[in-house]
Amino acid sequence: MAGPDSYAHPPKRSADVDPVLRNAIRYTISAREYTTLHEYLLKNSPKIVRNCAPQPSKYDAAIEHKDDYNAAAVRASLRVFLAAQTGLKLWDIITAQIANRGRSVGANPNASVKKSPNLRLSASISLILLLHRVLHRFFTRLRANLLTKDAAPFRRRNPRISRALTACLAPAIGASLAGFALGVYPGDQLRLTVAIYIATRAAEFAYNALEDDGWFKNKPWWFGSWMLMPPVLGQLFHAFLFDRDCLQSNGDLLLKHTPNYVQRRPVDYPSHLSWPSGDAIVDGLAEISRLKYPPFVSPILFPSASESLPASISQVSAITSSAHPSIRALSCALLHPNEPSCMRTYITFFLNAVPTFAKFFTLMFGLFSVPRYKLFLKDPVKEVNQLAKQVLRMTMFISGALGTSWGSICLFQYLLPRAFIPTKRWFWGGFLGGMWGFLERKTGRDHFLYMTRISIDSLWKVGVKRSWWRSGKNGDVWVFVMSLMLLNTIYELNPSAVSSSVVRKTLGMLWGEGWVDRVELLKKEADA
Repeated sequence: MAGPDSYAHPPKRSADVDPVLRNAIRYTISAREYTTLHEYLLKNSPKIVRNCAPQPSKYDAAIEHKDDYNAAAVRASLRVFLAAQTGLKLWDIITAQIANRGRSVGANPNASVKKSPNLRLSASISLILLLHRVLHRFFTRLRANLLTKDAAPFRRRNPRISRALTACLAPAIGASLAGFALGVYPGDQLRLTVAIYIATRAAEFAYNALEDDGWFKNKPWWFGSWMLMPPVLGQLFHAFLFDRDCLQSNGDLLLKHTPNYVQRRPVDYPSHLSWPSGDAIVDGLAEISRLKYPPFVSPILFPSASESLPASISQVSAITSSAHPSIRALSCALLHPNEPSCMRTYITFFLNAVPTFAKFFTLMFGLFSVPRYKLFLKDPVKEVNQLAKQVLRMTMFISGALGTSWGSICLFQYLLPRAFIPTKRWFWGGFLGGMWGFLERKTGRDHFLYMTRISIDSLWKVGVKRSWWRSGKNGDVWVFVMSLMLLNTIYELNPSAVSSSVVRKTLGMLWGEGWVDRVELLKKEADA
């Protein structure tokens, strides 16, 4: 029989724990996580730490709560905030060290913490996660309550509101309002890039959903995402000539990998003489287009000519002054001054570009194939053959796109009158170059969508620059919210249309399902 001292000090219930401390514990670590932490870490810690740390059962009793959804949402958002802030801080340190070549750089004492872009970006990401989970739970419960018999009078009095709130997509669409938290981050290039990325991924998944529903069952065999490349490359090539400040990389690919068309400084060229830069050559080509392609007057044949070169493009005289006398077009004299044949220049470009790109893509795709080494060991002939085909297709696609875009200008010189679409023919030159995307029509969707995002970003900036449209305040945030609505709708109705497992798991995190793939769960349930 228990003595009287057995009840002198009864065990402390969860209600006796300080409420502030209990909530702080709940929003920091869950009972399951604490059990794992205690099992693998605290058991092997010093005795004084083990004595201070409560047992998992006591910890579970202290934070016992019927509904842990909101606490889990707060925990997830706090961890995302800390992870993002830590990652961004490390990235800043690494980039600063690389930029300053190891020299220590002191922190700016006048920098405001509240205005820190890293802090606001981390806060924006974590708030999107928190608000999305909370709003999804709120609209789900609201819909369930409005569908009960007790809510029938409300449904009769407010039929339109009731139909909207009780629709099956109400939680998905309502939760997307969390996207407005993107506005916490200041409006710059990163926010615009995020909005464009989410919009293009939503459009891609919408196309997948329509395709699953049979909307494109009678499409021709050649129809596909490769058809994005002609207008995309046309827009980028035109912007490269006339609006280079509206390109993210200022067209470095077109400048660095086309030596046959963008002339480099000769090795034996006198050092005391100036040579036009790549940007100056491109600006000269743009000015030639505006002048409607004047003929080339060779200073070698006509040294006494007063104006062998228009004054507005005199900065490229170092190239055109030594151009072959048989060249008739000024643009050809600037693009390939040492070779009078446009076709021979075009073929020479392929002979120089194909080996260079083949080496690059062999190395890149070879590194990407390392995780699939077991397949190479199992069937090396098949895997090497597929790798070789992939390298060859990508090499011909990039080489053909670049070479045709440049070479088409010479072609238009012979086919079109000088005054006919003088500046727009650069778009059509890029359009012809984009036709090479047909070679990658089966496996190149990701590449085509990446180029499409760059083109959309460039086109938007060109439109703002030329006053085609105005940049509305927080317009990118609205695009992000609308795209998130479409993305959530597709995920609700047809999760398999979301073709990326990473995106599906990310949406699962936003919906409070955890880092899980809904498609895989549905497959397991179907197989069970």
